[in-house]
Amino acid sequence: MFFRLRRTLIPLTLVLIFGLSACSSLFGTKPAPTPVESTATPLSPTATSQAMAATINGEGLTVVEYTAELARYKSAQKALNKDVSDSDAGKAVLEDLIAQILLEQGAKAAGHEISGSALQSRLDALAAQLGGADKLTQWESEHGYTDASFRIDLQRSIDAAWMRDKIIGAVPATADQVHVQQILLYNANDAQNVLQQLKGGADFSTLAAQYDPNAHGDLGWFPKGYLFDPNVEQAAFSLQVGQISDVIQTNVGYDIIKVLERDPQHPLSPDAYLAMQEQALRNWIAQQRAQANIVLAP
Repeated sequence: MFFRLRRTLIPLTLVLIFGLSACSSLFGTKPAPTPVESTATPLSPTATSQAMAATINGEGLTVVEYTAELARYKSAQKALNKDVSDSDAGKAVLEDLIAQILLEQGAKAAGHEISGSALQSRLDALAAQLGGADKLTQWESEHGYTDASFRIDLQRSIDAAWMRDKIIGAVPATADQVHVQQILLYNANDAQNVLQQLKGGADFSTLAAQYDPNAHGDLGWFPKGYLFDPNVEQAAFSLQVGQISDVIQTNVGYDIIKVLERDPQHPLSPDAYLAMQEQALRNWIAQQRAQANIVLAP
């Protein structure tokens, strides 16, 4: 049942939805990136004490910080036996750092900022988990951190995670959804033949069971923005309950769907709820990025 699968998460830029950040490599590695084409303005050379890779609403991202994160990212991908080009890795890491800074700035604008004592408590907990302060220092050194840079990275991650939770926490647990049944075929002529049978009075459920004996073509309930194929989704939400679509060409074949039910406030499944949270976070970052003053080094 291909179309029950939701869209995949955008790695790195949305990786904070899982609470992962640079410092979380204490417990795992980051997934491979989907490169994002940057639309930021080149950064003009300035007389600063540290060279900047970018500024985001006036907040500097140093070359040292960017280079260290890039090295950590490449090391993580190598450990996963994933081959990522330098160009794609650089774009992905930069976009991830920009997203984290935008989230951090959003948290501060909303009145949240972790205190020095709370941050120290987090550091103490990490040290205890690794076996002591010396072990944490060793881990920092092995992953390209200094005590100061790790503290900065951890604080940013905590603030960004707070903002992430605020955004996804505002997503309602219900949504306008449709319950759909499909007949999926892999030949255009077969699809047209089935459509003609349906138009001639053939029972949709009987034909759906013929082509999908296990699930009978039942796609279950889903909201807008959930399916891989937007054509199927668009058709589903344009039909009335009981109506049957024309043949819809998709990436995997030819689909005919029937809307069984529609509910404007249907409870989201756990997977659909995660997809809606992802979409909300993606939209927030995109909106903030469009409004931000982001300047990149040439």
